[in-house]
Amino acid sequence: MYKLIACDLDETLLGDNSKVPNKNIEAIKKASKLGIKFVPATGRGHRSIKPTLKELNLLNKENEYTISFNGGAIVENNNYKILKFHGLSFDLADALFKSGLENNVCIHVYTENDVFVFNINDDEKDYISNRLKGFIIKEDTSIDFLKDTPISKVLFQNLDRTYLNNIENKIQHITNDKVTVTYSSNRYIEFNSIGVNKGIAVIELGEMLGIKKEEIIAIGDNFNDLSMLNAAGLSIAVNNAVPPIKEIVDYICECNSNEGAVAEAIEKFIFN
Repeated sequence: MYKLIACDLDETLLGDNSKVPNKNIEAIKKASKLGIKFVPATGRGHRSIKPTLKELNLLNKENEYTISFNGGAIVENNNYKILKFHGLSFDLADALFKSGLENNVCIHVYTENDVFVFNINDDEKDYISNRLKGFIIKEDTSIDFLKDTPISKVLFQNLDRTYLNNIENKIQHITNDKVTVTYSSNRYIEFNSIGVNKGIAVIELGEMLGIKKEEIIAIGDNFNDLSMLNAAGLSIAVNNAVPPIKEIVDYICECNSNEGAVAEAIEKFIFN
């Protein structure tokens, strides 16, 4: 019997309109009545997904949880109580930020409460306006104002994946043995502290709740979900997942994220 569903948000649980399809909402509510934990596992900050938690009736609920910042934080939804936090040191975040400026990419710097966006372009502004509530656009060429603020992660945005791959190769002197590097949404390269990923966080949360890995389902679509999919007892990809993710999962949904793929997975593996 599965006891916990860890689910990515963008391009997995959410449709293109950044809303949860009604099919997913009903299936999640039905599963919750059986005592199954539904845990959003996102690269975004836990405070920025308030509308999604509200749709799922998980906002401000005790004994309900979110994995945020790609595993950088495990949070109880009631008053956003942080159970575990693994951030970047300021010096490391600063080095990444400066390399982003040198390579002329849009840069996001995540703290526990805010997202600061630098060198933003029109496409990125349109993309995050519906997905990332409360982001702060900065014109600064320094993040010294964050010296005393815990930093969760840094990411670079560019629509050219090859360009992002080349940046990863160029900055290995910064990232080697210090940073976990992942890709997401076919537009981001993301940098977390070494050893931080969704998979480790899912297992940690399971241990807190007395849930074994064999009792965990993970659902995702992209490379930053890979560790979570590998860690879970059952791995599921939505139909719009990138091809390499489809190759490693136990089940590929017939539905895409707009059509209620998460509901399909719940119906097949929880109720059948």
